[in-house]
Amino acid sequence: MRKLLVLGFVGLLAQLVDGSLGMAYGVTSSTLLLAAGVAPAAASAAVHFSEIGTSLVSGASHAKFGNVDWRTVGILAVPGFVGAFAGATFLVSLDGDAAKPIVGGILLALGVYVIWRFLALGGRRPQFKERPSVAFLAPMGLFGGALDAVGGGGWGPVGTTSLLSSGRLEPRKVIGSIDTSEFVVAVGGSLGFIIALGSSGIEWGYAAALLVGGVIAAPIAAWLVRILPARVLGVAAGGLIVVTNAKTILESSGTSGTTVWISVLALFVAWVAGLTWAVKQERLARVLDTDEAPGQVLTNA
Repeated sequence: MRKLLVLGFVGLLAQLVDGSLGMAYGVTSSTLLLAAGVAPAAASAAVHFSEIGTSLVSGASHAKFGNVDWRTVGILAVPGFVGAFAGATFLVSLDGDAAKPIVGGILLALGVYVIWRFLALGGRRPQFKERPSVAFLAPMGLFGGALDAVGGGGWGPVGTTSLLSSGRLEPRKVIGSIDTSEFVVAVGGSLGFIIALGSSGIEWGYAAALLVGGVIAAPIAAWLVRILPARVLGVAAGGLIVVTNAKTILESSGTSGTTVWISVLALFVAWVAGLTWAVKQERLARVLDTDEAPGQVLTNA
């Protein structure tokens, strides 16, 4: 019972981060299950079954707050489903660990770019171009879905990172659209695991505990995304991408545990500094907007 309560709390925290920044539910939950001795395929299966419920509630909450671009969701759905189904079906025979440092390096570079893009704005507000094309979204959905099933998480890191770095959707709609389309990815992965493992090979109690915690957190996370400025969300998501993937790369290269955690701590401090700067720049942008607004007078000295 204690383990299930802990898993429920982990599901709550993981969904709070995932729903706010567009990633981390699968990675966080899978990591804990693997640490508890659950086999990789069974761990990923439990996470995907819980994600059917959490992503459904999260998507509905994001839609309520206007955080979803339905065109993007519609394009991502089919390739994401196919990729997740294929990844789940072949997980037993695939070596996901070998691909982790390569994928981690790509995502880390994109995360650095995302942070730079939002910090380099100065006092100006972010401007977003036309929405992403089918040619951009379809391959991303296929790859993200497959990686999500194989690694127990990947849809958020791949999708959120790619869309943020493209600059074609504001961060709240990137996060809302990725979280909403994850429902279809979770269904595809779950069907693949049922075929590959059978119902007896899935830890249903773990899945239920993660589900309960995630459902509680989903509406709160969607509300946070609605009220936070694009600049702050962009830097927050980019920092999470960098910290997470730097840790993955260091661990895959055989770096000692102490060195890994010192490096992660240093990156975390830099991330907090970047967030502080982003908040200051957002305040500056609001002051400039007030100065330029016709018929308005500043009351602050």
